[in-house]
Amino acid sequence: MSLRLGDIAPDFVQASSQGPIRFHDWLGDSWGLLLSHPADFTPVCTTELGLVAKSAARFTARNIRVIALSVDSVESHQRWIRDINATQGVDVTFPILADADRRVSELYDLIHPNASVTATVRSVFVIDPQKQIRLIITYPASTGRNLDEILRVVDSLQLTDRYSVATPGNWKDGDDVVIVSSLQDNEALHRAFPKGYRSVRPWLRYTPQPNRDPQAWQAYLG
Repeated sequence: MSLRLGDIAPDFVQASSQGPIRFHDWLGDSWGLLLSHPADFTPVCTTELGLVAKSAARFTARNIRVIALSVDSVESHQRWIRDINATQGVDVTFPILADADRRVSELYDLIHPNASVTATVRSVFVIDPQKQIRLIITYPASTGRNLDEILRVVDSLQLTDRYSVATPGNWKDGDDVVIVSSLQDNEALHRAFPKGYRSVRPWLRYTPQPNRDPQAWQAYLG
């Protein structure tokens, strides 16, 4: 069964490079980033996991826990992690699930017969603290994942979950945002956006990013 945005991420218990993991318990109140890989010792995946390790502080700042998956064994993962560390100049501290039985791959619809009947496709799942799937991206085997884009989407999700805004095309943290169409009452608009807004059309209204205000930023961080 294919997964869609808004679905609850399937729970599982599976072996990993850091011991058995019960997924929902492991996530706790954090956001989650699940990255699937077709096999260990693959060149593109090695560079991707190296970038993830180098970006550890960026994930921590957003309350994101990272977990990877490959269909190889725990022993193979541990050897691969040593190679990732050596070739990419990093220290991989996140777990890699050992999905030799394809159980997690089946739960997350990662076996695509037209791509491979045995290896998982290279997908990304962003999961929120309520265990809802908020982003799914599947990449071709020849193209490395873009961590900046993944983090940009997380920034957008965390911002728009808190405020009545959406992020326009090519938005990045700090840019103006758009006010959601469901907010129409003028008094409510002025309460929600004390820094003001500009209307290009009645349905297209821009406002400064709300959490850039120092007090709002503190409230956003909780």
